[in-house]
Amino acid sequence: MLISVCKSKIHRATVTDANLDYAGSITIDADLIKAADLVPYEKVQVVNISNGERFETYVIEGKAGSGDIALNGGAARKGVRGDLVIILAYGLVEKEKAAGFKPIIVHVDGKNRPLEA
Repeated sequence: MLISVCKSKIHRATVTDANLDYAGSITIDADLIKAADLVPYEKVQVVNISNGERFETYVIEGKAGSGDIALNGGAARKGVRGDLVIILAYGLVEKEKAAGFKPIIVHVDGKNRPLEA
């Protein structure tokens, strides 16, 4: 049996933009995408610490080193610039292997730069 587990997480990122006039998604700095082992168009859950909203969308790659965390389209209604969010991605793992599985957790500073673990 396969179970869904947290594969990776970007913890306490700061929303840098909310753009209603976009087709949808969340734009994430390419460096953070790489650090969290995400891929463009991967489904993610976004948890807004600042207002309690939770929603699913997909990843769009932003410029490396930009610190971009932008809520686009309908997601822009779920947060504003300055909100703190957690971005979670999930994967399927065989139940027997799940106990030893460790997700990638990327902590960021106030400018969305990865902190050393």
